[in-house]
Amino acid sequence: MDALGNPALESLVITRRLRVPLDTPADAAPDWGATAARQLDAALLSVGFTCSPALLARLAELPGAAVVDLGVRVLTAVRRLVGDHVRHNAYFIDFPANVPDTVEFWAGLLREALLDPVTALDPAAARVRTSTLDLLSLPGYGRYRHTYAELLAAHAELVPLAGDRVTVLEPGGSLQAEARDLYLSLAGSEAPLAAEDLAALRSLASFCAEQPEHVPVRENRAVVNEVRLAAGLPLLVDTVTDVLRLACGASGGDVTLTAPTRFRSFRRAERRALLAALDGLPPAKHGDVARHREQWKRLGERLHPHEFPRFPRAAQVFETARGARRVPGFDSRVEAALSAGRTADAVRLLEHAPGALLRRLDHLLRTGSSASAVLDAAERSAGRASGRVLLSLREHLQNRIEPAAGRVFVNRYGRAWTTPDGRAPLGGEVLERLLAVLDEEITRRLPDPGELVVDPDVLDVALPLSGKAVAPGLGMLPRGSLSRVDGELLRFFVHWRQAERRTDYDLSALILDASYGDPEQVSWTNYTSDFARYSGDLTDASDGASEFIDVRLAEATRPIVIPQVNIYSGEPFDEAAEAFFGFMTRDAAQEGRPFEPRTVRMKSDLRGSGRVALPLVFLRGDDGVWRVKWLHLYLKGHPRFNQVEGNRVTASLLVRSIVERDHLRVRHLVDLLRAKAATAAAGRTPGTGTATGTGTGTGTGTGRITYIGLAAPAGLPPGSRVYTAATLHELIPA
Repeated sequence: MDALGNPALESLVITRRLRVPLDTPADAAPDWGATAARQLDAALLSVGFTCSPALLARLAELPGAAVVDLGVRVLTAVRRLVGDHVRHNAYFIDFPANVPDTVEFWAGLLREALLDPVTALDPAAARVRTSTLDLLSLPGYGRYRHTYAELLAAHAELVPLAGDRVTVLEPGGSLQAEARDLYLSLAGSEAPLAAEDLAALRSLASFCAEQPEHVPVRENRAVVNEVRLAAGLPLLVDTVTDVLRLACGASGGDVTLTAPTRFRSFRRAERRALLAALDGLPPAKHGDVARHREQWKRLGERLHPHEFPRFPRAAQVFETARGARRVPGFDSRVEAALSAGRTADAVRLLEHAPGALLRRLDHLLRTGSSASAVLDAAERSAGRASGRVLLSLREHLQNRIEPAAGRVFVNRYGRAWTTPDGRAPLGGEVLERLLAVLDEEITRRLPDPGELVVDPDVLDVALPLSGKAVAPGLGMLPRGSLSRVDGELLRFFVHWRQAERRTDYDLSALILDASYGDPEQVSWTNYTSDFARYSGDLTDASDGASEFIDVRLAEATRPIVIPQVNIYSGEPFDEAAEAFFGFMTRDAAQEGRPFEPRTVRMKSDLRGSGRVALPLVFLRGDDGVWRVKWLHLYLKGHPRFNQVEGNRVTASLLVRSIVERDHLRVRHLVDLLRAKAATAAAGRTPGTGTATGTGTGTGTGTGRITYIGLAAPAGLPPGSRVYTAATLHELIPA
């Protein structure tokens, strides 16, 4: 299939990989393709993107008309990626200039409602004269009072500077090849995917003929199995829950099993395949049925296992769901042993499930049993657990070295809460032994990097051990990642558009001192501080609404700025027609519109069941440099009327827990890779050494290059192994 055959898939490849799929051009007489390519590059620069020299050369080989058609699709994709596909108006037309004092603003609205001969006839004006006054119902409040064209006329053109973001687009192979690579990358991820990536995986699975044989994450496996079921291929299952996830996905339901699914009627061939998969699993696996008993009952009503007597073990699964058979689950047997004080028995059971043993390791070490026996079992299990479990345990243990102020818990939707840490400490010798075991096993699984080249900017990026709460977008990094903020002016923004009912989101900023106290806020109730300014409150988004907060970093008197998006009323984030957050940076001399796409550093969708979004936090370090740390958190909030003033205690505790946590970063894997490269080099023939280091060059050695960075530089030789922000999950060993 060529690029014109599936524009949605083409857009997916462009936005996820920053590569433009290109088929090999047929022999054609040269025309104006090179001219069209230069015109496309100029248009891309206006939104902060550019074509690499290689992409320009490839485009020049195409007919001019084909370049124009492709350019329209590329521009559409990157404009949506950066948030420039909508018109970002501001309540105050001159923002950030001429923003009134909060009291002055409200007084002006009151005066207008009472004295203006036109607005005095508005029904809202009559309510001003009543004993109860709703300020939000005043005429003119919460709606744009000027058009987007008038906003543009009030602002000068942005003067491009060297510090503006320029994201490079590279040439790709055919759409089929690019889609295949993206599909295999997502399907083979060792970390759970975000909901958007799971949807992308489903789209890619129906397009790509090649099916992966190793899919480690259960939800990903269910999506791949949907295609295998439709094609009559053998299913990838090793637990009964794999079959349940597949049935949910094939019915258009939730493969995570969080929400109940209304099962469809399955064709006889599909029922036979599902029951055969269940029949191939030993009865010992049936203990997992009780965890989703009701969903199994509903599925049995659709599969009719009595019609297939040759699958007796499949029928036993549904007997277990109905309670006719009792099969103790693995977890229940472990819990029974622990409750009875038989820790040794629990450890012996858990050794059959090494991942479960390592996840429970902290608890087992605190049960009062023999720490030596538990550690021996952990060492035996480390070689059989997944790489993600090893890295997650490594991060957990390095945070047990020093007592924590509190523990933070985050579910799959980014909903977070904290509790005091009442756990007994683990001994220093125990931690030292475990960390050494984990590092040794992780190093063993890492590939020989050959010549290792690392961009220093990627070292403080957290390893993506789970992507479930991270919505894909521009410049997105995993929770706990830290990166520098350059520029004199910081501007973060939210845009939303309601689907059916009036929806009011409020962009706010919680500003704290170095001890996370003495709170100050900028929001619709306080438009300005000594270094921050709010663009004005919008309460209706039938045609879309944008709000901004400007922060002059050089003048900031406090070192912690926490942006928030509060749902004051209306539709949740995942029900609105559109909702996204991002931030820009620019120099003080750059004026321009409130939203300038080439200055956008980060943008992603808002989603989740929480009513308060905490995307990230800006921190000024002891060196005076501002940095951003990614949070990807949501607070439950209230059904209505959420305000920054009402959640500042919860927000500050959560943010402090994330900021002070020692996240496992790319730096750690780089250190292990360097050690492995040095060991491998020592065993090679003298004179064929391997270069390792940190920098943006491509090294001087003769071996294969492994490059790790936020983006791939030009000039890497063919065959180089490249890990960028979009493919960091591939760094996690199997």
